[in-house]
Amino acid sequence: MASVDFEEFVDEDYSEAQLSEQRLSDRHYTRCSFRDADLSGLTTERVVFTECDFTGADLGSSVHVASAFRSCTFTGTTLWHGTFRGCSMLGSVFERCRMRPIVLEEVDFSLASLGGADLRKVDLSDCRFREASLVQADFRGASLHSVDLTGARTIGLKLDNADLRGARMDAQLWMSAKVDGARIELTQAVAYARANGLIVE
Repeated sequence: MASVDFEEFVDEDYSEAQLSEQRLSDRHYTRCSFRDADLSGLTTERVVFTECDFTGADLGSSVHVASAFRSCTFTGTTLWHGTFRGCSMLGSVFERCRMRPIVLEEVDFSLASLGGADLRKVDLSDCRFREASLVQADFRGASLHSVDLTGARTIGLKLDNADLRGARMDAQLWMSAKVDGARIELTQAVAYARANGLIVE
């Protein structure tokens, strides 16, 4: 299979740019600023953003396929009605973002910071949150079927009424997160009991 040559953009400033409804593919943006840019309806495919700043940007109704956002900053960013399929958010930071409703299919949030994020009732099935910061995040009513939460910081994480069946997590989650009404499997029930000092026989 022939390799794809990525078009490179480094240290470019797209602040307040009007890029709505644009289609981007096979590009690599490094340390670029998209602060307050209009990226609504943007479509990306195999686009890599590294250390880019999306503070205040509007990514509403955007679609991203096999794209990567590595160590990017999302502060006050609008992401609602967006779709992310097979994407990576490795090491990115999300603060005060408007995220719901959103489609996330097999998205990798490893090492990302989602403290306080509101993802209530979102389908997060098959996503990865390995070693992510989920402190005080709100996942109430969300589907976390087969999600990888190993190594994640889960202090104050709200998982009430969430579907946790098949999810992989550390024992400390059962003590640090709120799980009232969550749906779990038998093996998870045993892990919960042991984490809380109960003896399972």
